[in-house]
Amino acid sequence: MIAWRYLRARRAEGGVSTMTWISLIGITLAVFALIATLAVRTGFRAEFIDTILGANAHVTVYSAGYVDEAGNTSREIADFDAMAARVADVPGVTSVAPLVKGQVMASVRGNTSGVEVFGIRPEDLAKIPRVADPVESWGEIARFGEDGVPGIAIGSGVSRELQANIGDTIQLISPNGVSTPFGTSPRVSNYEVVYVFTAGRYDIDRTRVYMPFDEAQIYFNSEGAADELEVMVSDPEEVDAMAMALMEAAGERALLWTWRDASGSFLRALDIEDNVMFVILSILVLIAAMNIVSGLIMLVKNKGRDIGILRTIGLTEGSILRVFFICGSMTGILGTLFGVILGCAFAIWIDPIFSAINYLSGGEAWDPSIRGIYALPAKLEFADVASAVALSLGLSFIVTIFPARRAARMSPVEALRYE
Repeated sequence: MIAWRYLRARRAEGGVSTMTWISLIGITLAVFALIATLAVRTGFRAEFIDTILGANAHVTVYSAGYVDEAGNTSREIADFDAMAARVADVPGVTSVAPLVKGQVMASVRGNTSGVEVFGIRPEDLAKIPRVADPVESWGEIARFGEDGVPGIAIGSGVSRELQANIGDTIQLISPNGVSTPFGTSPRVSNYEVVYVFTAGRYDIDRTRVYMPFDEAQIYFNSEGAADELEVMVSDPEEVDAMAMALMEAAGERALLWTWRDASGSFLRALDIEDNVMFVILSILVLIAAMNIVSGLIMLVKNKGRDIGILRTIGLTEGSILRVFFICGSMTGILGTLFGVILGCAFAIWIDPIFSAINYLSGGEAWDPSIRGIYALPAKLEFADVASAVALSLGLSFIVTIFPARRAARMSPVEALRYE
């Protein structure tokens, strides 16, 4: 009751109410910023990993190379079907797809762009989550590899760059073409666009083209061979534990390249950035909590006579400490509660909030060509919210103890000497 009366003190009684509001707003904004940052961090990491695992191989198996009969070094896999069958038998492997890959120039009605071609079988393409079940798609994936139709599937970024739609013909130009007495002639072939997909990653949508496996073997002069095997596993997080079994199944001249190898440096950079941001925002919460100290010191100074009277009528030091501890901690509790509400609301409604920001900034608030994904994601995790709440309440309680102890140790004689 006494603490509640002090929290509602008027400005004429020492300005305590104003300081309380400043402390409350500061902690609310600090907790909001911490939860919002943690949610965006978690969402960005989850979206980044999901797009990696949803459109790329969890493990790539390729050959260390050998010298053919002509004395040339080749990295092609001649027995790719047998190798794929052995790898598919490894526990935890869900699918294995032989690939033929190459970089070519694509052209449509004078529009040109460099693309990366993946030669893949239709049944294997249907198992790639971000392609078979993309964010957006046009056309029919069932037409990919259809008899009599040299059709290809392209990313939406490629479609936009080339201004190519379903039914248009794309000309693919490869510098490694047919050898002639006058040198190597570029190989030029035409293909119909039968499927357009949006995988959710800018770099994938902007460069990727899928071609039927048999057609790609002919186009890239790889008849009877594959460049690599694309392996999908049931638990990508445990892919390192499967490496030895995959190596034994693939054979002695096989090499592995996992998704962690490809993106490990970026994920480690994200972890370092996450830790640094948490420390910085923790300091922000501490600064906001220090306002509680200022408010309590002013409160103790203004209520010196009250403390003397309360001690005189029998209140113990512990009772006085609890009165002022409640005053400070209540500010921290309410500020934390409001901050959690604002932070969770921001994470839940981040799409309309970000759309408004993007509109006000003229569409330049988020560049997918730099950040890789098309929107700012946010994902609420109980552990993130709990860590923010624990940090805020812990700091609020700790900084409250010192001025509360000062009030509890105040001598009644000194408090009432000049009254």
